[in-house]
Amino acid sequence: MLSELHVKNLALIEKADVEFGQGFNVLTGETGAGKSIIIGSVTIALGGKTPKDIIRKGTEYAYIELIFTVSDPGKVRLLKAFDVYPDGDGTVIISKKIMPSRSLSKINDETVTAGKLREITGLLIDIHGQHEHQSLLYKSKHLEILDRYQEKKSHKLKENIADTYREYVRLKDRLSAFRLDEEARLREMDFIRYEIEEIENAGLKEGEKEEVTSRYRLFLNAKKISESLSMAYSAVDTDFISRALKEVETVASYDERLSVIRDQLFDADSILSDISREITSYMDDMSFDEDEYRQMEERLDVLHNLEAKYGGSLSQIFINLEEKQKRLEELEDYDGARKRTAEELQKVSDRLELLSGQLSEMRKNTAKELTKKIKEGLKDLNFIDVEFSMEFSRLGHYTANGFDEAEFLISTNPGESLKPLGMVASGGELSRIMLAIKTVLADTDDIPTLIFDEIDTGISGRTAQKVSEKLAYIAGNHQVICITHLPQIAAMADSHYEIAKAVEEGRTATSIHPLSGEEVVEELARLLGGAEITEAVRANAREMKRLAKEGRRPGV
Repeated sequence: MLSELHVKNLALIEKADVEFGQGFNVLTGETGAGKSIIIGSVTIALGGKTPKDIIRKGTEYAYIELIFTVSDPGKVRLLKAFDVYPDGDGTVIISKKIMPSRSLSKINDETVTAGKLREITGLLIDIHGQHEHQSLLYKSKHLEILDRYQEKKSHKLKENIADTYREYVRLKDRLSAFRLDEEARLREMDFIRYEIEEIENAGLKEGEKEEVTSRYRLFLNAKKISESLSMAYSAVDTDFISRALKEVETVASYDERLSVIRDQLFDADSILSDISREITSYMDDMSFDEDEYRQMEERLDVLHNLEAKYGGSLSQIFINLEEKQKRLEELEDYDGARKRTAEELQKVSDRLELLSGQLSEMRKNTAKELTKKIKEGLKDLNFIDVEFSMEFSRLGHYTANGFDEAEFLISTNPGESLKPLGMVASGGELSRIMLAIKTVLADTDDIPTLIFDEIDTGISGRTAQKVSEKLAYIAGNHQVICITHLPQIAAMADSHYEIAKAVEEGRTATSIHPLSGEEVVEELARLLGGAEITEAVRANAREMKRLAKEGRRPGV
C-alpha cells in the first residue's frame, strides 16, 4: 500500500507530508484548495507527464516521494524480477526530482527510466480519473478489461498465442522475401559466394587478432623497451651491493645486529643478480625482423577490413559466415526453400487459428459472467432498468492477442436496444460504469492501491450513497484513496484528510492534514451545509458518520 506521500515545492505546495492508512482514505477541501495538485503529484511521480511551470516560484526544484509497503510475497517476487528489492519491512521508495531542464526518477535510490518506472509502479498502484472514464469509449479498452478479469485463467494461453504470432510474422516476412527472378537470384548467389570465399580464404582463428596485436605492439615499441631495459640494467648494478656485503661481513662477528644487516645485504645482492640475469635474457631474446613486422601489419589490415565488412569482431564474422552459407543453400534450392517456408507458415497459421479460437471461446464464456456482474453492480449504482452485454466480432487478421474484437453494449432505459457505450453514456454515467467494473475486478485484481479522482462527477443523493458503498466495498480488499466533494462518500472513510489553501507571508500555499473526531464532523458539516454551518447540520453530519460506521463494508 501507499504508506506516505511527501511533496516539496510543487505548484502551490511548499511542503506536504501525508501518512495514508489501510482501507478507505478520503481527501476533501474547498474548491480550488489544491486537491488536483495532490493527486497530480502522485501521477507525476509514477511517470506521468510533468506540466510546465510546476516548480514553485522562487525555488530551484520540486520533489515528490512515494513510500510503499509491500507485504505480499507474490508482489515481492514480481518486483525482484525488475531488480527492485524491498527492504526488510517491505519498503519501496519512489522519488522524482523536477528541475527546470530535466527530471530524475529513482526507485530505492537507483535511477530508472520512465518506461521502467511505469512498469514497476503498475504493480503497486492504479489511478482512476476522468481520462480512464473516457477510455471506455474505445473498444480496445473493453477487451483489455475482459482479459484482466480472466487473467489467471487465460495467461498461459495468451503467452502461447503471442509466441506463435511472433513465429507467424517471421515466416510471413520470410515468405514475402521470395520474390527474386532468376537473374537476381544468380546475381545474389555470385555475390554471396565471393563473400564466403573472402572470409574462408582469410583462414581466421579465434583469438588471433589479440595475439597478433600484442606481438605487433611489442615490435612498435621495441626501441623504447630496449632503451628502458638498458637503463634498468645499469640501475641494478650489483657491484655496490657486493662491496657493501664484503665490508659488513668483516665486522659482523662483533655484533649480532650487524649479522641481520649482512643477511639483508646478501638477500638484496641475490635479488638484484636475478633481476640482472632476467633483463639480460629478455634483451638477448629481443629481435626485430622487418619481414615479420610487415607480415603482421598486413595481417592486421586483413582482419580490420573483414571486421569492417562482416562484423565488429571475429566472432561476429563467423556468425555472418554461417548465415551467408545458409542463404546460399537457400538460393541454390530456391523453389524448394519457398515451398518449405510456405508449408511451415501454414502449420503455424493453423496453430495460431486453433489457439486464437480457444481464447475467443474462453472470452465469450467469461464475458457472460463478467457482464452479469457488471449489470448487478450498475443496478446497485442506481441504473434501475439497465441491460449490459458484450458483443464479439472477428478481426480480418491475427494479432499477438488473438483475432477478437469486443465491445460493451448498454441500454439504460426499458425498450431501448443495446448500443455501444459511447453512443449512450454521459460523463457521469461513464464514471459509474467504470466504478462498477472496478468493483467486479476488485475480487481478482492484485493491485494493492487504487486512487479515485473525480469519481463523483455528476452524481448526488441516492446515487452518491451507492457510489460510497461501492468504494467502501473495494476498500475491503484494497487501499483506496479518493478525492471527493460529497459527504456521503467522505463519511465512509477510515482516514479523512483535509486539503486547505492559505496565504502565508504574502504567498498562497496548499497544505494537507489528517482529521479526527469533531474535525471530521465539522468537515462533513461543511460539505453538507455550504456557507452556513448550523448545529442541525453538525447533528446531521454526526448521524451520517455513525450510520456509515454501522453499515459500511457491504458484503464483507
